Amino acid sequence: MAAVSQTTVVPADAELLQAQADLWRHSLYYLTSMALKCAVELCIPTAIHNLGGAASLQDLVNALSLPKTKLPFLGRLMRLLVTSGIFVSGEDEGSYRLNPLSWLLVEGAEAEDHGYQKYFVIGTNSRNCVDAALSLADWFKKDLSMPPPSPFEDLHGVPLFHDYTPTLGEDFDIMINKSLAAHDNFAIGTTVRECNGLFQGLQSLTDCCGGDGTMARAVVKVFPGIKCTVLDLPKVIKKAPADDAVKYVAGDMFDSIPPAQAVLLKLVLHFWDDEDCVKILERCRNAIPSREEGGKVIIIEVVLGHSMEPIMYEAQVLLDMLMMVNTRGRQRAENEWLEIFMKAGFSDYKIVKKIGPRAFIEVYP
Repeated sequence: MAAVSQTTVVPADAELLQAQADLWRHSLYYLTSMALKCAVELCIPTAIHNLGGAASLQDLVNALSLPKTKLPFLGRLMRLLVTSGIFVSGEDEGSYRLNPLSWLLVEGAEAEDHGYQKYFVIGTNSRNCVDAALSLADWFKKDLSMPPPSPFEDLHGVPLFHDYTPTLGEDFDIMINKSLAAHDNFAIGTTVRECNGLFQGLQSLTDCCGGDGTMARAVVKVFPGIKCTVLDLPKVIKKAPADDAVKYVAGDMFDSIPPAQAVLLKLVLHFWDDEDCVKILERCRNAIPSREEGGKVIIIEVVLGHSMEPIMYEAQVLLDMLMMVNTRGRQRAENEWLEIFMKAGFSDYKIVKKIGPRAFIEVYP
């Protein structure tokens, strides 16, 4: 049989001009990230907040003690950040105001529900993480043993969020852990309020990889009858604040998990590959009673889905790329979560609610 010939359709001139503009945008998006990082490091959001919520370029130059010669360059930076939706133009020409996004970057303005996100910006755009992303093509070309190390680990020789990470620099290790805390502790109050059915009626809860106990304390504040235990590595528990409302246990979730009616895994599983996720969930299943006795695992994670609005879905797939570059983990679609749950020996699950890009899942033994 003769091969079917295919004719390439040459785009029209107008389409090519539009394509070139789109190519510029996609090739230069990194400058938006670097401009955002610059604004955070200069403390521009905090300066606008301290100036009453609106500031001119001259106000910012004065407040930030910048050389007067940088005023026109600052204007160009702010123009990009306004165009990108990070700030908004003020009522007066040449002035700038905060919006919900830049409000998250105001030092000292964080509320119980929404923590200061400066370190997430700085961490994800740090030189070590950017270098790992720049090495992505080289990583793809390598025939690495399975499961392969992440591009970050392959390039730097040590994993991220590991005992060896400080060898890349103590300052980097501190900053990247602050970045993780900013990500993990965001909107905890909203979570407990909006999804209080997750915790209603529980007698005991183990927060696995619960860090300094921020989530556990938020649960106990709303449900004082729940006995909360926080499990994390000894180096983490050693730094946890003293709190009579929460019990801290040093250990490794791959070995055992303190028994409770429910185990919470908040933004934990996306750091691990499928095989490790199954192992973690098997330990969780061993730690809880039967479904009839109220046993369950509560998972807070991204559930990838095209059904979400485009900006939210884009945020999800960017988070998945972040995990691919820097860890051995991934974000997962609902069918991928189901496969992991079944392999770990669970019988059923329910997505209780979706808030922003994250979903709240109950998994039953």
